[in-house]
Amino acid sequence: MAWFRRRKPAPAGEASTREAREATLAHLKDFVATRVGVEAYVEPATTVTPTTVMLVATDGEWTRRRVPDPRTAAQIARDLGIPVYDVQRVGYPQRVRDWNARQRLRHGDRDRTTIDPA
Repeated sequence: MAWFRRRKPAPAGEASTREAREATLAHLKDFVATRVGVEAYVEPATTVTPTTVMLVATDGEWTRRRVPDPRTAAQIARDLGIPVYDVQRVGYPQRVRDWNARQRLRHGDRDRTTIDPA
């Protein structure tokens, strides 16, 4: 009988969710630590994608990760010590479009695995 058990066993997906969260935070921390002038842009959830945070370096290089909600994205940015912006209010910086264009030229437009945010 399960009535007298002190704790329920952890759901099978809980450990993998925790590991994914830690991997995401580690990736974002590494991006900030290895690039100059990083800023965070919070992207709203859509019918197709969840809320995401996009980190953009001074040269326009960027990375994007899913987050539970905009508040969490802002907290992550504050914890990383970087400015945070709402992309619906300020838009994407021109340097992102410039970086994407340089990457397309460099790779001959053959690598379309990333979505152009601009």
